[in-house]
Amino acid sequence: MSASDEGFAGAAGYAPHPYIGGRTAVLRALAAWRMRWPGAPRVIVLTGSPGSGRSRLLTGFLMMCDPDSRGRLPLDHMDPATVPPDLPAPAVPDPKGRTAAQLLWLLADHFQLKAARGEDICTELAAREEPVTIVVPDVDRAGPVRAADEPARVVREVLKPLATTGGVQLLADVPRALAAELAEALPPGQARIIDLDDPEWADPAGLVRHAETALALGAGVPELPFVTDPSARRALAESMARRAGGSRLTLQLAVQSLFMRPEGFDPADPSMLPGSVGEALDLHARRLGADPRTLRLMLAPLAFAEGEGLPVQLWGPLADAVAGRDMSRDLADGMLLAAPFLQPVAAAERDGADGGDPEGALGGEEAGGTVDGGRTLLRLMHPGIAEEIRAGLPDVRDAQTKIAMALLEAVPEQDWSRADPYVRDHLAAHTLEAGLLPQLLTDPGLFAHAEPVAMRAAIEAVPLEQLGAPARTYLRTAPLLTRTQAPAAVRAAFLESAFVEDGLAPYAQALHGLGFALPWRTLWSVPLTGVRAVTAGTLPPPDAEGAAAEAAAAPAPDGTRAAASHPVAALFVPEGTPGSRPVPEPDGAADADDADGATGALLVHDLLRPGYVDADPARLRRPSKEARAAAPFGFSRGADYLRIWARASREVVATLLSDTPITGADLSPDGVLVVATGRGVTARQILAAPPAAAPTVPAQRTGSPDSAASDGLEGDH
Repeated sequence: MSASDEGFAGAAGYAPHPYIGGRTAVLRALAAWRMRWPGAPRVIVLTGSPGSGRSRLLTGFLMMCDPDSRGRLPLDHMDPATVPPDLPAPAVPDPKGRTAAQLLWLLADHFQLKAARGEDICTELAAREEPVTIVVPDVDRAGPVRAADEPARVVREVLKPLATTGGVQLLADVPRALAAELAEALPPGQARIIDLDDPEWADPAGLVRHAETALALGAGVPELPFVTDPSARRALAESMARRAGGSRLTLQLAVQSLFMRPEGFDPADPSMLPGSVGEALDLHARRLGADPRTLRLMLAPLAFAEGEGLPVQLWGPLADAVAGRDMSRDLADGMLLAAPFLQPVAAAERDGADGGDPEGALGGEEAGGTVDGGRTLLRLMHPGIAEEIRAGLPDVRDAQTKIAMALLEAVPEQDWSRADPYVRDHLAAHTLEAGLLPQLLTDPGLFAHAEPVAMRAAIEAVPLEQLGAPARTYLRTAPLLTRTQAPAAVRAAFLESAFVEDGLAPYAQALHGLGFALPWRTLWSVPLTGVRAVTAGTLPPPDAEGAAAEAAAAPAPDGTRAAASHPVAALFVPEGTPGSRPVPEPDGAADADDADGATGALLVHDLLRPGYVDADPARLRRPSKEARAAAPFGFSRGADYLRIWARASREVVATLLSDTPITGADLSPDGVLVVATGRGVTARQILAAPPAAAPTVPAQRTGSPDSAASDGLEGDH
């Protein structure tokens, strides 16, 4: 099947696909793949230059694969060889804005797999009795950070494993630079590359039809022969298609520019028709009497925009920064100049951008609307325009540096709680491409306020040896932050503990000064492994005996302790641990029941401050049952989580999640929580706060912990 089939389809009188308007040869190849026709490849790699129409083609094909959409298409009048069989819809995970790991977990959720690790997903798919069909569109738009090159990770960590998994039928739309790498992972005959720019798959008739349809939609412009006269419209469409060189995007921009300013347009003059996206930009500017460079400078901030688009109020300051001059007059007078290349962002797209709805990501249509909470976002109408503008700048890194500096200046008094969400969520992405990200990663306020998926992706793109200690702490904690999707106050609490664990107490202290209602203050942390249990208590004065010792250990009615008593934590560790002492005999004060049956040795640590205590564990006194019952807080724990609740109201006041299993925990009557995990032992003072005002995290799953940060977003599903 090749481009020669296009003429045959037209001669046979078949109706074109109403959404695609052509591409008969490609649709035949895709239909044969879908029905597993003998000789058809198991994997198809769809590629082409930006603007070649890959996304539109794939959308039109998926319409015929969806049982609900098929009924709205004239399938009986279309070429039968282009119509796939009526089968259950394939899985279509949307990679836009997502990481490779998130994409894998979308598939796991869709197929209801029981995999606990990302690497187990393909294994489970291979074990299924029935083969599965997966279509992955728009791989070039993967990742929350453009400069992090997430499309390459998607190909290597998702598509290659899927392609080499028996029983998986795969169709993927990937950038040309990665197409051969994916196809070469398979034996000959199992994969086929369909490059829409190759003559084999060219569709000149479909491109003319596309132009003719676009011109016919110009009923709102003054009456023009090439709009109202079918023969004139056809002639102009043929001229546009010849000049566009197969690019749907170039043709679309040419039509939009024409409708924006039809005066003075001569359809017989080929110099007025663009042959590329760059020419479409420059010709449009000249037709409106503007300098093409001014148009490109106006659009430059949008070409670098991250996420779903740039807030309109930031467009001016960033344009000034890139141009190195005041662009306010150019922007005020240049809306007609920029309009053909702009697209307001639909509210529904932004609502689903964080990956919170995997089912919606496996299908669904974009909704309308442009404003969310009074903020309007703008973006360029196609990534191909952004590529052209970035390629035309003399120094991309310099432009990103200027943008990053302007974004920093837009933070009111460097208070991240007052910063525009775009600034705090995407500043890291801009500084990454500028080569300045390591210098930015010293502000604990930014760590807490920034959206963690984008922040993590940006930091992971920097070589580890270039990161400072705070950034490495963030990277270690990031799987927990992305897994919980917690608000900023809870992220701050997790980071506060992580900084103390890594010996960065000043950063932890800084978080307490940023206005967060943190549920705890981390007092100390020791990197002990093998701790099987912990218990909180007190040591009486060395000369106290019997009842005097008990009195010294008991809290006073006002909650204070006798001055001579020493609050401590006993850590049950393996025998032979340096500094440890044997566990006392069962008739001692700290018997085995105090540690849930733990045996071995004990280390005694100060409860309220860093430092071990050289003391006989037999002298340790646990709080009485009466003292515990009178305490303001209680706790309950699971394999990797722990909840603190107020005894009076039974309301949860804080939730602690751990990325390693919790091996022991205890809570002193005055609210010091001691927790042992696979990483070490940490003590936190629970801060008194009204239960309703304390930040909490919804209940999370238990089970195996997330793996190291470098392994990706395993917990994000």
